[in-house]
Amino acid sequence: MLSTSDLLAHTLAETDFHPRLPQQRRLYEAAKAAIHKQQLGAGSKLPSSRDLARDLGISRNTVIAAFEQLAAEGYVHSELGSGTYVSDLQAHSASMRGVGSAPHSPRAAVPSSGGGMPLSHRGQALTSFAAGPRFEIQPFAPGDADFSSFPFKLWQRLQNRVWREARADLLDYGQSGGYLPLRQAITEYLRISRSVKVQVEQVMITSGTQQSLDLCAQLLADVGDTAWVEDPCYWGARRVFEARELKLHPITVDSDGMALEEADLATTPKLIYVTPSHQYPTGAVMSLTRRRELLDVAVRKDAWILEDDYDSEFRYTGRPLAALQGLDNDDRVLYMGTFSKVLYPGIKIGYLVVPPALINGFKSALYDLQRPGQLMVQAALADFIALGHFTTHIRKIRQTYGARRELLRRTLVHQLGSQLAQTVTISSEESGLHLVVELPDRVDDVALEKLAAESGIQVKALSTYYLAPPVRRGLLVGYAYCTPEKIAYYGRLLAAVIQSGVR
Repeated sequence: MLSTSDLLAHTLAETDFHPRLPQQRRLYEAAKAAIHKQQLGAGSKLPSSRDLARDLGISRNTVIAAFEQLAAEGYVHSELGSGTYVSDLQAHSASMRGVGSAPHSPRAAVPSSGGGMPLSHRGQALTSFAAGPRFEIQPFAPGDADFSSFPFKLWQRLQNRVWREARADLLDYGQSGGYLPLRQAITEYLRISRSVKVQVEQVMITSGTQQSLDLCAQLLADVGDTAWVEDPCYWGARRVFEARELKLHPITVDSDGMALEEADLATTPKLIYVTPSHQYPTGAVMSLTRRRELLDVAVRKDAWILEDDYDSEFRYTGRPLAALQGLDNDDRVLYMGTFSKVLYPGIKIGYLVVPPALINGFKSALYDLQRPGQLMVQAALADFIALGHFTTHIRKIRQTYGARRELLRRTLVHQLGSQLAQTVTISSEESGLHLVVELPDRVDDVALEKLAAESGIQVKALSTYYLAPPVRRGLLVGYAYCTPEKIAYYGRLLAAVIQSGVR
C-alpha cells in the first residue's frame, strides 16, 4: 500500500492533473481527490508539513497553505500536539441528514434529468424540448443571421472609447430602464422606420425578446390565465408562457395572419402573442383588416397584445411594414424587438415599448427581477446607431440576405424540376431570414428533417411548431448564415431529400 507521500506524488506526477494550477492548489486537489476516493480513509494521519515538503520536493509553505485550505473546508482536522487527520465525512453527512427530519424516513424518489440532477415537474417539462442543439448554427438553420459580417474593428473602437471615458455610472445595473442615449436612439429609429408611436420613457432595454416576453408574462398575467398564440407558433414564446404556467390557446394562421373564429372569441385571453409583420414560422403578413380586428378584440377582452417584431429590418422589396402598435389608439400593445438578428446573437440587447400606464411597473420590475446592467455595451451601441453605422450595416446585410434568398429559391426550383411544381410550394415573401418549402399533407416532414440532418443540413419541420394538430407540412430553410457556395451545394442536397420524400 502506498504511503501518503507516495500517493500524492503519484497523482501530482500525472501530466493531465490540473497542469495550469499553482502547486499549492494542485496539492490541495490531489489530497481532496484521495479523500473522496477513500484512498485516504477517515482518521488517517497525514505526514507533517516538513516531512511532506521534503518527500514531494516542494516548499513547506506550499504544503501548509494546502493543509489550511483542506482544514477550512472540513476535509482534515488538527489535534493539538498530535498532528493532522482526515475527517470522517460520511459521519458528518449522516448527522446532517438527521437534522430537522424524521429518523429512518426514506426520501421520495425524484425524477431526474438526463444529466442525473433532479428537476421539478416544471423543470422537466421545460427542458424536454432541448432547443439548444436543435438551433445551433448549421447550413439552412432558420432564424440565424450571418453575424460574421459584423464590423468587428469598428465595434471594438467604439467600445474602447467608452472604456477610456471611465464613467463609473456605466458600471452599475441601471435603474431607469436602460442607457438613456440608447433609448433615445431606439425611439427615433422606431418612429422613422416602424411607425411606432413612442416616447423615450416608454422604451425599456432588455436582454432580448425572451426577457421581454418573460416580463410581460410575469407582470400582465397570473398562473392559469389564457394566452392566445399563433398556430404554428415561435417555440421561444411558447416556452416562456409555459414556464409561467399560462394556458395556451392556439389560433390558426393563414395567409393573412392570425384568423380568429367563434370558438376563439368564446375564450378570454390575458395576453395575445403575434408576429404580424412576418409571422414565425409561416412568413404570413397580417392584413390591415385582421390588425384592426385584433385591436378591437383586445379592448373588448381587456387583453394585452404582445407584438414581436423580430426581423422587421429584413424586407427586401419596398419599405418595411408599419408596426401593429402604430395603429393602436387604446394603449393595448406592447412592442418588442431585438438587436440579436441584425448585429450578433451574443449582444443580448433588445427593447420593449410599453404603454404609458405600464412604465413605472415595468421599469421597477426590470430592475428588481433582472438587474440588467450591460451599460458599457449599451453605450457603444448608442454610438453605433447615432453615428449612422447601424443604418449602413442594415443596408449591407439586407442586400446580402436578399441575394442569398433569391439564390436559394432558384437552386431549389431548378433542382426540384417541373415534375414537383404542382406538389411543392416555396414561399415567395420577400422578407425574413428563412423561407418555407411547403409539402403535400401526406409527406412526413419530421422524417425529412432527420434525413436532411444526415446530410449535414439543419432544416426544421413546420409541423413541429403547431400546438394543435398540424394543418400544413413543410420545411423551414434558413439562408442568412450560408454563403452562396454553400447554398448551391446544400441546396442540391436538400432538393434530393425533398424529392425522395415527396415521391
